[in-house]
Amino acid sequence: MNSMDSSLKVEIGEYHSGNIPPLLHEIRHALRNLLDNGETTTIDLRGLPMAPGEQQQLLDILGKGEVGAHLDALGKSEITESSYAGVWLIIHYNSNHEVMGKFIEITRVPAILKAQTADMEESLAALQMKLEEI
Repeated sequence: MNSMDSSLKVEIGEYHSGNIPPLLHEIRHALRNLLDNGETTTIDLRGLPMAPGEQQQLLDILGKGEVGAHLDALGKSEITESSYAGVWLIIHYNSNHEVMGKFIEITRVPAILKAQTADMEESLAALQMKLEEI
């Protein structure tokens, strides 16, 4: 696993917003807060002012970790842990494969992957019915 080094140098092209270093600091603080207080943080990448290419540069800096998941629920979603444990990239697509949401979530397990209570209750009832058939 990488560590966020304070000597990180961000290569910038002709245009830049200057938002990558502050965003990396925000992610670092969020990870610290997750470890200390158990609080999760979600950053909406589509809501940030970034120059062309900066979002990809940020994702390149974060890298790709060992865990990933794909969901098919009201459109496709990709969930990928970055090379920093607990820092996740979540992308939601519509049926035309257009990006509808792009987030960095700092959490142990992304909320979208957690089983919902109503779904578990339905599963419990279905399993009970299956057991009664046997």
